[in-house]
Amino acid sequence: MHQEDDFIQLSALQHFLFCPRQCALSYIEQVWIENLLTAEGGIMHERAHQERVEMVDGVRVERGVALRSEKLGLNGKTDVVEFHKDAGGGCLPFPVEYKHGKPKANDCDKVQLCAQALCLEEMLNVRIPKGAIFYGETRRRLDVLFNEALRKKTEDTAQSLHKFIKAGITPRPEYSKRCESCSLAAVCMPMMLERSRPVNEYLSEVSKG
Repeated sequence: MHQEDDFIQLSALQHFLFCPRQCALSYIEQVWIENLLTAEGGIMHERAHQERVEMVDGVRVERGVALRSEKLGLNGKTDVVEFHKDAGGGCLPFPVEYKHGKPKANDCDKVQLCAQALCLEEMLNVRIPKGAIFYGETRRRLDVLFNEALRKKTEDTAQSLHKFIKAGITPRPEYSKRCESCSLAAVCMPMMLERSRPVNEYLSEVSKG
């Protein structure tokens, strides 16, 4: 179990898998800069949280549900949790995460959603088989199965994230196409810093000369 001071925002999992440097700038150095994409994403999340509880076609929908996992040392909020009736007459939570863009090549969004499910399972003592991610660019839901492989990856990522934050070291940048849409590009300077040499390497070269 984690101490209260060690808890990390659940959303940091997605940032960590998407780009460790972005994660360090946001959660270690506390840097945040708004751009068009983050602003539009913020509006989407704000809309998702507008109504806290409602019934839609017989499904109970709760927005902005507070989440917490003692096991993973994570806390945060959901965008939406739908409660679907199961075969036994009860209700199963079905978390839905809203994303501004489109599905990504890696599992960073799926891990974030799975972490939400693991928090809900710990809080409500249930087993949640699946959830969904709604992507604003495609206007479609992507169903996500919480299989054992994804659950393990989520737990392993949470452990790695805690070690990463505790170490307090911001990685050097590695430029890629994703950098062009990052709100922290002006602070990160991936193209410039990636080409620069570490100080100790420079000093070693100078001393030899």
